Amino acid sequence: MLYTKEEIENHVIDFDLWQHEVYEQFSSMMNQRETPYPCVPGIQGFMKNMLRFGFVDDPRTDKSTDQLAGLLKEYGEISRDTGNYASLVIFCDTRALLEEQTTIDQYEELFWTMLNETHKKDPSPWPEDIPKEPEDPAWEFCFNGAPYFAFCATPAHEIRNSRRFPCLLLAFQPRWVFDEINDSTPFGRKIKKVIRQRLVEYDGIPTHPALKWYGQKDNHEWKQYFIKDDESTLSKCPFTALKNKWKSLRP
Repeated sequence: MLYTKEEIENHVIDFDLWQHEVYEQFSSMMNQRETPYPCVPGIQGFMKNMLRFGFVDDPRTDKSTDQLAGLLKEYGEISRDTGNYASLVIFCDTRALLEEQTTIDQYEELFWTMLNETHKKDPSPWPEDIPKEPEDPAWEFCFNGAPYFAFCATPAHEIRNSRRFPCLLLAFQPRWVFDEINDSTPFGRKIKKVIRQRLVEYDGIPTHPALKWYGQKDNHEWKQYFIKDDESTLSKCPFTALKNKWKSLRP
């Protein structure tokens, strides 16, 4: 089930303690004034009730990807009605992972496993206008016919504050949100400059070299989904669900 900011803050249902805690921590992050969170559209979306929130179980379970698939399907049907800075924010039950002192590399593997398993539950075919090969600059993760920029933050990040959160956090931003926020518009270039400046101040280190603009010839969206504390990136995209599907369809 999707929730609005007001529904969570007004306690429309009896949330678990961990759910209350991670939402309050997210709200505090969005409301921070001294060193503001870098994503200006994200803050605007939060303040103006354009974000939608969901909770999933332990991300290592099949149930969690069933829940994530259901949330993405529900969200895709209403996202354009929520505002121009729309995003879906997913909080994962990370209590067991915290006890096990899960590392960044393990969270990275878990993140891509979740995307792969969730894609397998996609009720719609891959959009014809989105490349199937992640190495293509125009590739983006899709679900139910809609492309999304995916974002991941974890409790294991220690240096990049922008990627650190008390639980495993996933965010899905519809691609149409970027129609006016890209390098081809004056407003987009201005926002980019502001975000990058704030990112350096927030993290205290240079931006990761993988952070580029959608459509640039040397851009790979998948490399931006999960950013590590250092400047390293995986040599190959772990999103293999489409490739596996092609293999199964071959005669």
